[in-house]
Amino acid sequence: MTETTQQVRARRRRSLFVGGVVALVAVGLVSATSGAMNISIAEVWAALRGGADLDPTIRSVLVDIRFPRVVLGMLVGASMAASGAVLQGSFANPLAEPGIIGVTAGSAVGAVIYIVSGAAVLGTFGLSAAALFGGMAAIALVYTSSRRSGRTDIVTLVLTGIAVNAFAGAIIGLLSYLASDAQLRGIVFWTLGSLAQASWSDVVLVTIMGGGGIALAWRIGGALDVVSLGEVPAQHLGIPVGRIRIISLFAAALAAAGATAVAGQILFVGLVIPHAVRMLIGPSHRALILGSALVGAVLVALADVVARTIVAPAELPLGVLTALVGAPVFFRQIRKSRLGEAT
Repeated sequence: MTETTQQVRARRRRSLFVGGVVALVAVGLVSATSGAMNISIAEVWAALRGGADLDPTIRSVLVDIRFPRVVLGMLVGASMAASGAVLQGSFANPLAEPGIIGVTAGSAVGAVIYIVSGAAVLGTFGLSAAALFGGMAAIALVYTSSRRSGRTDIVTLVLTGIAVNAFAGAIIGLLSYLASDAQLRGIVFWTLGSLAQASWSDVVLVTIMGGGGIALAWRIGGALDVVSLGEVPAQHLGIPVGRIRIISLFAAALAAAGATAVAGQILFVGLVIPHAVRMLIGPSHRALILGSALVGAVLVALADVVARTIVAPAELPLGVLTALVGAPVFFRQIRKSRLGEAT
């Protein structure tokens, strides 16, 4: 018997989630054992189960440095990918992504202002609040600017996002000029993206913000399925498009700002991964959001391993690596969109 499209997608979803969990464990082990100090899988397992016979130095390296970095990379990847999935569904456009429409840049501006103002003594959660405020301000500006006659103009959305990114870059450049040497190092961290300063407090923060954003996005997943068909059909079916868009924007900004607050600008993850997952399992947003989060967790954790080993003992900024991979995919997607409009 020939499988229906729904059966094929259901099978692919099962394969994606099972394979994703296996890959997540494998990447976690590779990441924990990779670095300047050679650590075996047996030692990783001993640290996880609290073995008393483990060398104190190895235990410290694993528990205080590598484990939080592994977990944080997974959380950042999940947050950025899920944020991209919900934005693409909300605007019915595969080019919508936290970095492209200004969310990531706005969060970075909020974080940089917080650093340069001297308020950094308030700690990580104050920094995250500043990043969230910046991301929300950017996405509110982009959204209101792209509205026309009660509808969202996608071209204006992308162009406004480009303008916001340029303006944010100018602000960051100006603040970098005015910053002290210590503040400048922090600003460079935000603009390039890195997990080098990962800590358990960062993990808690992204769990709260990223997890909250993903959970909120999942709850409106059914409505996003309808909204992605277009504003007019969704309104005819009784979906409050405006309210769903606002909720989706808040969810996306919450997840992206949490990730940006601890890892800096990690670009194109929210563009490439949801697009690939959608091609595999279909457009159902509840499955798409969770699938994107899972794949994003795997790929960002893997990218972090590459970033800190490919030029060892130095470390390649994670945001630079994701941009090198993601930018060509973005160009390809723009070309496909233009060709689709031409036909």
